[in-house]
Amino acid sequence: MSDRALPGNDSNGFSRRGFIARTSSILGAVTLAGHITPAAAQAQDQAAAAAGPIADGARVPALVIGTGYGGSVAALRLAEADVDVQMIEMGMDWVTPGSDGKVFPKVTSPDYRSFWLRTRTKAPLSNFLGFPIDKDVPKYTGILDAEDFAGITVYQGRGVGGGSLVNGGMAVTPKRANFQSVLPSVDAEEMYSTYYPRANAGLGVGMVDPAWFETAECYQFSRVGRKHAQRSGFAWTFVPDVYDWDYMKQEQAGTAAKSALDGEILYGNNHGKKSLNQTYLARAKATGRVAISPLHKVTSVSPAAGGGYAVVIDQLNTTGDTVATKTVTAERVFFAAGSVGTSKLLVQLKATGALANLNGEVGKGWGDNGNVMCGRANHMWDPTGKLQSTIPCSGIDNWDAGGAFAEVAPLPTGIETYASFYLSITKNPNRAEFTWNAATGRADLSWQTAWKQPSIDMAKTIFDKINAKEGTIYRTDLFGAYKIWNDTLTYHPLGGAVLNKATDNYGRLHGYSGLYVIDGALIPGNTSVNPFVTITALAERNIEKIIATDL
Repeated sequence: MSDRALPGNDSNGFSRRGFIARTSSILGAVTLAGHITPAAAQAQDQAAAAAGPIADGARVPALVIGTGYGGSVAALRLAEADVDVQMIEMGMDWVTPGSDGKVFPKVTSPDYRSFWLRTRTKAPLSNFLGFPIDKDVPKYTGILDAEDFAGITVYQGRGVGGGSLVNGGMAVTPKRANFQSVLPSVDAEEMYSTYYPRANAGLGVGMVDPAWFETAECYQFSRVGRKHAQRSGFAWTFVPDVYDWDYMKQEQAGTAAKSALDGEILYGNNHGKKSLNQTYLARAKATGRVAISPLHKVTSVSPAAGGGYAVVIDQLNTTGDTVATKTVTAERVFFAAGSVGTSKLLVQLKATGALANLNGEVGKGWGDNGNVMCGRANHMWDPTGKLQSTIPCSGIDNWDAGGAFAEVAPLPTGIETYASFYLSITKNPNRAEFTWNAATGRADLSWQTAWKQPSIDMAKTIFDKINAKEGTIYRTDLFGAYKIWNDTLTYHPLGGAVLNKATDNYGRLHGYSGLYVIDGALIPGNTSVNPFVTITALAERNIEKIIATDL
């Protein structure tokens, strides 16, 4: 990448000339489902690998830290505006199959690929039938990071594509009535008329075929969840997802390689899921202006003497060791390392003086999206099925009355469990703060496990009533001995650099021109539903403004 302007470009590497032709060429490679075909994506990955990682001393117009939702949106839109972009990703580029011939392992068979630099797995469901299921594994830069803080474990994706690699793909737009409580400084009208539709199109969001759902063996668990919810008077709803539903039908029919129906999701999905590698990132790479450096970790950002920012980057090997340290110069830096990664880095940079002018809001407003898990033991006449799709497609909505939205989740063990499993999102009001601990050289988080009690109380407004109606009980063998609730985790970290507080209303960090936050750190702790569509839509809104006014 070069910081030199191309012919016809201004000094920032920006030009609208050629934009239409470039966009046309990109769209020609996009399928009707809104994503690049796997073969095209693989060809792009091979070309990017041949180009090699960023070089020490490089100068770039735009550097994006992270390849998750916000970072992928920023990279695509900057590239479409003729800006060269370098993306820095701490995790691997997941394109090489393991010894089993697959890139990603099954949920029930975690191995060295499964966890980020752990020597023992740490599955969200830690027990089954009363027995612990975690096991020792070789230390490796695996795909799922179970990052421990005081009071909570935060699950995050590690690899090119970020969280899109490891989530269930539930692509939910919040109810408009709830939006002002999520992002009070953002115009709801423009979000729902422009940016949510743009995000849904870009992500390839779709809905399960309701008629197929009624007879699909792999969704018996969801139909049981529907029956129990409706019998207790709760609203049950289909939820959109980014899985290729035609591929899912082929899996069920036995005409395609099984993926969601073979227990693949938590540690990646080999076939049907439209991760960012098939959508935003594929389109970004197709511009020819985006390069990605996997296994690179940003450790410092500070003003450079000649303008722009000096960015220090450690290159890692697959056991997490630093094998090289590079310093590059970027005219603009976009923090997109996820809520936790961005927040930790910013509080470090402020406390150590690298970016001393960041304001006092940095690190604040962090929340867990009210996540809490539970399971219910059903009667023998309510089997949930031994074949379960790993892709959730429905939820129970009691947000207005009880402050909870519960995903009817799979329990893909391969055997009949007679169990219903749920991940609830709740209106938990508690917010934590990241601070820099100079003694340990790391960022601490002030979350307390006791702060999950409001989430439990809100989830119980659904499941206490269902249990009473059905004559069923909570499972106590999934999260430890006699433990009903998994109250020590989140899949949905949000906040830490809140919009219109740590930044202006479009993600520009206060105190520094050319520094931006463009990921889930902008959202103050809760979205009322699964958050990645909102993260994507907000990034679309913000980058449009930044390109129009800053470049």
